[in-house]
Amino acid sequence: MLQISVDEKSNYEVVSSKDAINLNGKEVDCDIQFQPNGIISIIYNNKSYTATVDKVDKTAKEMLVTVDGQQHKIAIKEPIDQLLTSMGMDLSAMQKAEPVKAPMPGKVLKVMVEEGQAIQKGDALLILEAMKMENVLKAATDGTVKAINIEEQTAVEKGAILIELE
Repeated sequence: MLQISVDEKSNYEVVSSKDAINLNGKEVDCDIQFQPNGIISIIYNNKSYTATVDKVDKTAKEMLVTVDGQQHKIAIKEPIDQLLTSMGMDLSAMQKAEPVKAPMPGKVLKVMVEEGQAIQKGDALLILEAMKMENVLKAATDGTVKAINIEEQTAVEKGAILIELE
């Protein structure tokens, strides 16, 4: 059984098999067809809908889906997520912010954050010059800058821990 949240407002329990789909304990009349062009054709309660998946975040188990021109945020909880929640654990909260390491040898041109600064996934942290190219290293998760282990205009080796996060 999947627990699905739509726009953080509507919650559904979905059980599907190759023969039927149950929504909140009731079998629903639904036909879903995935088209080669990425469009999803849905017939639900004798009404036709067109949908596209705009963005998928597998780590957070979320996606943005547009249905008939309206975008919706879909969050999915699989059985393992539900079990962890019932035990008082949250997998997303348990994910530790990994330190930012140099992916290759290079020179740190600019540090764009400060110790103690709150960051969000995708925020630029620093610019590393390697092989005459500037590479912007971004945050992989939300967190806080715990320590900056390098200074601007210094050379670093591959794998060196540049910024520690918490």
